Amino acid sequence: MPDNPQALPGQVFALPGQRLIALEGRDAAVFAQAQFMNDVKALADGHWQWSGWLTPKGRVVALFALLRLSEQQIWLAVPDADAGALAQALQRFVFRSKVAIELRENRVIEGRFGAPEQAAGAAIAGNADDSLEIDMNGEGGARALRIVPVAQAAAADAALAALWAQADLRHGLPRLPAAQAEQWTPQQLSLDRLRAYSVKKGCYPGQEIVARTHFLGKAKRGLALFAGPAPVEAGAEVRGESAALGTVAAIASDGATHLALAVLPLERAEGAAFIDGQPVQEIPLLDGLAR
Repeated sequence: MPDNPQALPGQVFALPGQRLIALEGRDAAVFAQAQFMNDVKALADGHWQWSGWLTPKGRVVALFALLRLSEQQIWLAVPDADAGALAQALQRFVFRSKVAIELRENRVIEGRFGAPEQAAGAAIAGNADDSLEIDMNGEGGARALRIVPVAQAAAADAALAALWAQADLRHGLPRLPAAQAEQWTPQQLSLDRLRAYSVKKGCYPGQEIVARTHFLGKAKRGLALFAGPAPVEAGAEVRGESAALGTVAAIASDGATHLALAVLPLERAEGAAFIDGQPVQEIPLLDGLAR
């Protein structure tokens, strides 16, 4: 199986588990600005960014691509979290805001290895009534993510979906399973690489912790990517030759290549690393997913 997804044909395939949440109404953007960790107010209509929702203690509940279609229409493409539970949890904070939060079962999120047909950078292509496309290009090759009506959806392909998840990990996008939700701060997940959070916007849940860590320079841990000979589990311990180093936060395997994103000290001695007793090789993270 090739490491570089560019070698694959440009087949479109559904991404199982990825779901769409719509925030719509007069206060959609205002609500998103108050709840999410990136600066929605500074994002232009028709553009997207990485963002997420935090606990009051600054731990990541969910990561997602936030699409600002307009002031009154915000869509969240959620890759891993239970989108139904997330929508319900967000609903509890609506209060008097004029915004409806809905899990969109009539839309499917798809991937394609290959250059986007129209989208470029942070600009969204298409329209909400039909299909939307966003640019997921990075150093690992060209990719596009699409949001389409169910009637237009392509079939799922497990092998391509596995390669898609691996491409995410290679670019430092953590694909957090449920057990890893509410465990890590944005800095520990190196989300500055994706420009996924803001330390300058107004208050949002967890903002005080995020800003304090940033301005006091107290970020001690970040992501490292490892490849190993066999699959491992999220939550597994990463060990050096004589001591524990950190914890696996996200995994992706295509049956031949087994990747693990782990949270480790930013400053650590060089040397061999092991997960579940298996020697693993650290490999560089790729750039390019920041929008």
